[in-house]
Amino acid sequence: MIGFFIAIASGILMSVQGVFNTGVSKTTGLWVSNSWVQATALLICLGGWLITGREHFSMLFKVQPKYMLLGGVLGALITLTVMQSMNALGPAKAVLFIVIAQIASAYVIQLLGWFGAQKTDLSVHKILGLGIAVTGILIFQWERSA
Repeated sequence: MIGFFIAIASGILMSVQGVFNTGVSKTTGLWVSNSWVQATALLICLGGWLITGREHFSMLFKVQPKYMLLGGVLGALITLTVMQSMNALGPAKAVLFIVIAQIASAYVIQLLGWFGAQKTDLSVHKILGLGIAVTGILIFQWERSA
């Protein structure tokens, strides 16, 4: 049950962060804003690491496969693309597309067992759920002509 609440908090935080980052980028530009986001995240993470203990840093060198260490690179690209999509579409539409893309890509990762994810079988119910979500986006975007 705690995972459910953490996921909700994550979604809320991601939406608020996207709006904040987009606001900063309007004044500073995409790369300065993205650099600020990543630098402040680094400071928070370093502070948490110093407070909770430093015994696990050397374990980074044992991570296998090595491409798993690219999470920070992806984080920078995620921040950049979220800012650009929110600027172009507005927060609500951008998040709708982002979430649908996350669901679809996560399902493909599970179906194929990529990146060490536990492989799952194709499910008509999950495909139908994704289709309903896409339909929801279309309804959300549909604006009535006056």
